[in-house]
Amino acid sequence: MSSFPTATPMPGPDDDFGGRAFAPREDGTVVGVGIDVVEIPRLSAMLERTPALLARLFTPRERDLSDASRAARVAAKEAVGKALGAPGDFSWQDVTVERTTVRRPFLRLRGATLRAAEAAGVEHLHLSLSHDGHIATAIVVAERGAGTAGSSPTGLAGPGLRDATRAARPDATGSADGGSTDEGSADAGSADEGPADEGES
Repeated sequence: MSSFPTATPMPGPDDDFGGRAFAPREDGTVVGVGIDVVEIPRLSAMLERTPALLARLFTPRERDLSDASRAARVAAKEAVGKALGAPGDFSWQDVTVERTTVRRPFLRLRGATLRAAEAAGVEHLHLSLSHDGHIATAIVVAERGAGTAGSSPTGLAGPGLRDATRAARPDATGSADGGSTDEGSADAGSADEGPADEGES
């Protein structure tokens, strides 16, 4: 697993405070950071109110997870989009959370999201998931490999939860399954920088 960027002392007006200042690396190793929070009861209510949303947001394997785990995966999908700046044809099923044998989560990308990651030169995606009480959270750090060229992504991922809910309703245009037409999928990087919440599955 590749390490996070090294700390670089940065002079400034607070030098007398002591300690060590941390600055981003100038070689653009970190492409982006995405953070998202999902209210578990709210997502559960949305899925109950709009059943087609389940197929739009989740792969068949994800649909059978607990409410808390599904909420964590929605947060992860959103966080990936924020970190990568995925284009408007982003599909919720372009991003899936999987686990290693030691239960550490990692991300698998396909479709438009995979293309956005490749265009930015991303080689590692660091993922941390947690849920506590009524809240699920996800943090994603997209990291470019050493010496890898790539464009800097801009903007946020395509549809948010509100758009996905609208599209999943029977009277909406487009397919409710949210499936991608991409020709395949690929692993998109490393496991998280720390273990996920013990309750996450």
